[in-house]
Amino acid sequence: MNLLDDAHALAGDLKQLRRTLHRQPEVGLDLPRTQETVLQALDGLPLEVRTGTRTTSVTAVLRGTKPTDNFARTVLLRADMDGLPVTEQTGLDFASQNGAMHGCGHDLHTAALVGAAQLLSRHRDHIAGDVVLMFQPGEEGWDGAATMIEEGVLDASGRRADAAYGLHVFSSQQSNGTFFSRPGTLLAASYRLIVTVRGAGGHGSSPSTARDPVTAMAEMITSLQTMVTRTFDIFDPVVVTVAKVRAGARHNIIPDEAYFEATVRCYSEVTYDAVPTALRRVLDGVASAHRVDVDVDVIAEFPMTVNNATEVQLGAATVVELLGEERYETAPHPLSGSEDFSYVLQDIPGAFIGLGACMPDADTATAPMNHSPRACFDDSVLADAATVYAGLAIGRLDHTPSPESEAR
Repeated sequence: MNLLDDAHALAGDLKQLRRTLHRQPEVGLDLPRTQETVLQALDGLPLEVRTGTRTTSVTAVLRGTKPTDNFARTVLLRADMDGLPVTEQTGLDFASQNGAMHGCGHDLHTAALVGAAQLLSRHRDHIAGDVVLMFQPGEEGWDGAATMIEEGVLDASGRRADAAYGLHVFSSQQSNGTFFSRPGTLLAASYRLIVTVRGAGGHGSSPSTARDPVTAMAEMITSLQTMVTRTFDIFDPVVVTVAKVRAGARHNIIPDEAYFEATVRCYSEVTYDAVPTALRRVLDGVASAHRVDVDVDVIAEFPMTVNNATEVQLGAATVVELLGEERYETAPHPLSGSEDFSYVLQDIPGAFIGLGACMPDADTATAPMNHSPRACFDDSVLADAATVYAGLAIGRLDHTPSPESEAR
């Protein structure tokens, strides 16, 4: 069995699939064209396929035929499929034209997992158990993973999966073709902060006769940045980024209301629990000082993505064995992004692994990042990604202990 050679024989088909997906991105939980494309790509493989009822997910189960000790084993492999509500500006000849964009590389994830399905189907006699392929819509803030979990993806083989793995490509900051991960927290937890400031409008020439929500909002935004460093340990950081602001209709009219939204990231359970109270304390205090009212909504989005140390070790060993020692790095610290694969890892030990897919002629330090309308991903990494997906499943199933051996 040579997974890498077999994967590179599929490279052209995987690139074509990725580019088909890239041309037709869909956003959210309802991805009918994407689902249809994935189902067509899986057609003819020895898979038990089912689709979601509340979302256009695809779950496929492959039954390995390698003899075992009669103890059932299952590994889950996940790829997210949804795009972003971003107008693409890459200039690629296969760029999206529909106003959405695969700006986070989910088209690569999907194509790589299809490739893994083909590799695993070809080598069923090396698979000592079952593999669940989780093609997930709605990762970008739609709770797609939670929906699939509620619909039973973790038990799709007939028993709870023993381990779960996900891959994610990056268009910058990481050298092309390099896999990376770390034990423990890899990605941040996130909150969405929504703030409405209510004052009393008036003429811009006479601000003393009004209760200006705009100046109050401006102070709130800057005070949140100060609060972070004066409330939380710098070695257990919090990130607050205000990215949406709305107020007023004309330059000389003080409005009644102002509004802003922020994303908040943190890396430990202690900090995660403390963040909502700290946000409200600062916002209420500034509102009081400015004689305005404030409505604060702190919405929990995703918990931290926490890797199991043993599964990370297996992931690193798999990359090194299949691709070479130079192809894996240990991330020195967590990343500030968030992921709903965190919900899978709350229930099942596993690992989330990054993969550099920066364009070969680009500088990793300055290339547009994921979510940029100019983000570009090198799809020559697809064969290696499919190889690692397949290798993780085969290797983990070979090393899953039976209850009897664990008892001994």
